[in-house]
Amino acid sequence: MSVNTHSDNRKYYRWQWQLQADADAFWPFFADTNRLNRDTGVFPVDELAGGHGVGRNGRRRLKFRLPISIRWVEEPFEWVAPHRYSVLRRYENGPLRSLEILATLTPRPGGGSTLVYETWSEPRNILGVLAQPIALGLIAPRRFDRAVRAYDRVAAIDAAPALLKRPYRLVPGAEGRMTTMAEQLLAQGADATLVAKLLAEIKEADDLVLAHLRPYALADQWGVRRRDVLELAMLATRVGLLDFQWEVLCPLCRGASDRVHNHLSDMTTSVHCPSCHIDFKADGEHSIELTFAPNPSIRPVERVEFCVAGPQQTPHIAVQQLLPPGARRTLTVSLDFGGYRARTMGLPGSQQFRVAQEGVVETAVPLTAAGWEPEVTQLAQNVTLKLANDTPDEQLFILEELAWSDQAITAAEVLTLQRFRDLFGQERLQPGEQFSVGSLTVLFTDLRDSTRLYREIGDAPAFGLVRNHFDVLHDTIAAEDGAIVKTIGDAVMAVFRRPVSALRAMMKAQHILANPVGGERPLQLKAAVHAGHSIAVTLNERLDYFGTNINIAARLEKFSQGDDLIISNFVYCDPEVQELLQEAQSPLKATPFTAQLKGFDDEWFNLWRIAPSDQIVPEETAV
Repeated sequence: MSVNTHSDNRKYYRWQWQLQADADAFWPFFADTNRLNRDTGVFPVDELAGGHGVGRNGRRRLKFRLPISIRWVEEPFEWVAPHRYSVLRRYENGPLRSLEILATLTPRPGGGSTLVYETWSEPRNILGVLAQPIALGLIAPRRFDRAVRAYDRVAAIDAAPALLKRPYRLVPGAEGRMTTMAEQLLAQGADATLVAKLLAEIKEADDLVLAHLRPYALADQWGVRRRDVLELAMLATRVGLLDFQWEVLCPLCRGASDRVHNHLSDMTTSVHCPSCHIDFKADGEHSIELTFAPNPSIRPVERVEFCVAGPQQTPHIAVQQLLPPGARRTLTVSLDFGGYRARTMGLPGSQQFRVAQEGVVETAVPLTAAGWEPEVTQLAQNVTLKLANDTPDEQLFILEELAWSDQAITAAEVLTLQRFRDLFGQERLQPGEQFSVGSLTVLFTDLRDSTRLYREIGDAPAFGLVRNHFDVLHDTIAAEDGAIVKTIGDAVMAVFRRPVSALRAMMKAQHILANPVGGERPLQLKAAVHAGHSIAVTLNERLDYFGTNINIAARLEKFSQGDDLIISNFVYCDPEVQELLQEAQSPLKATPFTAQLKGFDDEWFNLWRIAPSDQIVPEETAV
């Protein structure tokens, strides 16, 4: 450790570590300043309103959660992932006037990295002069060393921060309740190994992980199928081991903050983000995430914050820099392949980038009142950005990935799962609320000649066959990760995330119904599939879907003749559907035709009839 006193009365401390882990692996640990502050003994913080400059470019007014309140204004964090971050705090009271922090990760030739942690502290009074050498010279180095070495051990084996364990106590009687709940899960068909892993996670994981438990992240950590862990989490919620929560995410910082609700009916989509100081409508495909937490009867999770704005609070942001008016700054950045967006908190609009093999290795990014470059610039993975603030105002520059985390379970996704609708059918939006579910695959089915069926074999036997046909549809749709939204007489509306799933489910259902066991009467199932953007709403006390694409899908089913499937041209062109149609083991014939639909009288639709290749179906050109 190095210690120096500057001419401006600031005390300088420098700590250094030689790490086994590479910078890329260590960054998610050390840049998680919320975890780092907790692990090094920093007190929890609360956010305060008001204060000069608070809210501008992400500045915050905070205080330690102490009997004697120490308050400060925190400048926005600056970082270039995965190499360095810094922050400056200006205290309003207490022993210090200011504290500046700079952490730098430098790769070492041959592997590993060097971590340098530097602080500059300015005392306010004699107490600050006396406290600095104790707090920053003796206590902090030991605590930081313990945390850094623990992080390095896990990062060196390329493991996730979730593997860092801390001892926690369960509430009295929790062990017995967990045993009973585990038995209930096993009785419902849950995998014994996954149940054991989930119980261990609840006992051993720290509050930062358990407060927002992501089943897909757990599945990736355990090396198992994501859907298996999600279904286990849903079953665990039903038996009382877990609770689920809906988190409303800001489109900029993608954080939930206090926007967490136990039920969709508690949620409003008109939201304010205190971090970004914007009002927004949470009606996008990625706006609402489903996470889980232990039930308080097992282990209460304390939801406290030790830092509110570090780099890992917004891991999709690769670069954040505060540029004074007229400032010039050159940065070398390492990026993943994919789409990026540059923006500031003070200028409207944004500039799009795409990281690709043939991208440029250097580019200028001017910040001007005239706006951004309209063209998408191709960048190399390792690129030099030349930032220039040509405005009269300070600008907080942000370069962020456009792709959202694939470990998040969105409301748009989970509402298309039959298991979720079976277990939590009471979940619905407030009246008048809606949100986009992105591209949704919609299926409509109906039984052919069901009226004649009732007349020929009688109401009771026919009703039994119809109920059995609903069971077949339920099982085949659920097997393809779809969900039945509603039944209308003998008809079914169902939804899927992928068109090919709907085709596979219908091919199987039609085969089962046409070839029943036990001498039952064969049934012919008419079916049609369309896909496109839709919105989720509550209709007739049920989560439902609405939009033009739903109306189109509903009108396609009448063209089906039974044991065939009508699909729109959008579905036909889907790459996975094309692959399915060309599989040698399931020869299918796709016959094109055009038709007009009720309510769309000025438009002709290109449609396809999908049937086994040996099935003769008359072609039609118009209806």
